[in-house]
Amino acid sequence: MDIKSLEKIALSIRSLSIDAINKANSGHPGLPLGAAELAAYLYGHEMAYDAGDPSWINRDRFVLSAGHGSMLLYSILHMAGFPLSLEDIKSFRQVGSKCAGHPEYGVTPGVETTTGPLGQGVATAVGMAIGERMMAARLNTAASKVIDHYTYVLAGDGCLMEGVSAEACSLAGHLGLGKLIVYYDSNGISIDGSTGLAFTEDVGARFESYGWQVLSGDMYDFAGLAALTARAKAEARKPSLIVLKSIIGKGSPNKQGTAGIHGSPLGEEEAAKAKTAMGIPLDKPFWVAPEAYAYFEKRRAELKARKDVWQKVYEAWGKANPEKSEELSAWFFNRPLKALDLPAFAKGDKIATRNASGKALAAVATSWPNLVGGSADLTSPNVTQLPANPSGLPLDFTAGNPGGRYIRFGVREHGMAAIANGLALYGGFRPFVATFLVFADYLRPSLRLAALMKLPVIYVLTHDSVYIGEDGPTHQPVETLASLRAIPNCKVLRPADAEETAVAWRLAMENTDGPTVLALSRQNLPVMEKDDPEWPYTMGLGAYVVSNSSGAPDLCLVASGSEVSLALATADRLKSEKPQLSIRVVSVPDRNAFFAAPAPVREAILAPPAKVFVAEAGVAMGWERIAEPDRILSIERFGESGPGDKVAAHLGFTVDAFAKMILASL
Repeated sequence: MDIKSLEKIALSIRSLSIDAINKANSGHPGLPLGAAELAAYLYGHEMAYDAGDPSWINRDRFVLSAGHGSMLLYSILHMAGFPLSLEDIKSFRQVGSKCAGHPEYGVTPGVETTTGPLGQGVATAVGMAIGERMMAARLNTAASKVIDHYTYVLAGDGCLMEGVSAEACSLAGHLGLGKLIVYYDSNGISIDGSTGLAFTEDVGARFESYGWQVLSGDMYDFAGLAALTARAKAEARKPSLIVLKSIIGKGSPNKQGTAGIHGSPLGEEEAAKAKTAMGIPLDKPFWVAPEAYAYFEKRRAELKARKDVWQKVYEAWGKANPEKSEELSAWFFNRPLKALDLPAFAKGDKIATRNASGKALAAVATSWPNLVGGSADLTSPNVTQLPANPSGLPLDFTAGNPGGRYIRFGVREHGMAAIANGLALYGGFRPFVATFLVFADYLRPSLRLAALMKLPVIYVLTHDSVYIGEDGPTHQPVETLASLRAIPNCKVLRPADAEETAVAWRLAMENTDGPTVLALSRQNLPVMEKDDPEWPYTMGLGAYVVSNSSGAPDLCLVASGSEVSLALATADRLKSEKPQLSIRVVSVPDRNAFFAAPAPVREAILAPPAKVFVAEAGVAMGWERIAEPDRILSIERFGESGPGDKVAAHLGFTVDAFAKMILASL
């Protein structure tokens, strides 16, 4: 290990970080200055990667969980040879820059995941470590080990205060993810001041109770970092937490070790003092030590030679295992291994859409062996059981069965969703997760990041309305659909019957531009006759005509999910009372897609100048785009505990109420 060169790299990280943050007059210099040695060690000595091919499947992953310290990552990626120029760094935190305020996946080559919300990086990394174990179990053979790498994380005090990291790390210990190594930047400072103001627990003892190996050392001892990392790698049955004592803002004479350097630029005067003290030239802004560039030029050659060896192993593996090789290619291109054979349902049958989803999920899992995931301790209520493995091997992913595909997440909704993000980012897997719709509130931050990163995670969210009944208002979502529809890039599908549910699963698997939510009923719903003969394809536009009128419609009744049956029954009631009315009923399983469709499509379905009425068992928010407020049957309050149909009647959500609303407007 060339410690002198690593010291120059660490010094250059401090130089670039000081100048970039000062130039932007915005940023967090404390972590880059305080943890520069770790980045220098990992990229300069420990990790296997290819700066020219950031998506190499067998690379080591590095996650900067404390994403506010982004200049640490940008600095080292630049020196290591990733396509990130000095000009990019000079535009830190500016519109359109590759160097955003917090690391963003898909924006900066070498950034493995979007971080910033604290704790998310650690939790996402657990998903990546699960991905490594799953992929290794599926691909490696006795003759060829094509998957063999580590997931490294730099986390701070804030990351380990956040509950999402506790959920995910608890599961990581249970699963024995020995190739997950987390370095804890323990500097004792947060934005408000000393962490002692609010955080006095024994973090190491907590992680030991999770089943982790806990080690400790000094952030600034390169030999110590190497020894600690070697010990972490030697412990194959446990993830490792390496607690590194550090000084926030190290090198800043007047601000190091204080909260003042956590999230504010040093300023010109303090920057000059820091540079002078550290030996950084004052007349060369954005200075990088020549030794750092020279070192990484040599290291890139060494890493390329290492990857070339792997490439030969991989090619030999592909020739010896053509079926595995073809399957791997299909996974990364989202192709099913066999044609999708969705279940069929008879008209008039009554089946809860969660049960129909279970049948569709089994079909999808058969066609896509890379579909992996599970439920937050609600497998039976969510109906997310997967079909048995054809090989007869156990289905559950466990410490002893890394080839399993069903993950028992336990009651950890937020950690579950972050882990799913990690699996999606790992590549090759299509993750799904499940819980009750109302508990989307417990996982929303991870779902939001999935949408931000455009990760194709599937959310099976059951018990979708007040019709769940006896569990009462704590479990009855009324505002949840509106809140999920408000998230950009998030596809929200609320199918009206079993047939729509099967198509919804197909649409979910076809959607690779963001997460998909399947909002599913607990109560049985009838399989409807559908007047649109092309409805399985029209549904992809967000809405279609379920029941048409013989002529131009006077009324257009619009609904989603279980309320489509309510709208059909209401149409029948109105026709019996006023036979002269022409009524169309429209199902809108994907409201966002329908609203985004071209105007001619929307008009063809809504048939203006027909009066549009909407029924949905939740808040009206958003439906005002197609209906007047007094033409929307909605629920603008929390629910009640009682049998589902009686709760709906108590809340005025009945055929009588909908018909009365419509008749009053005629």
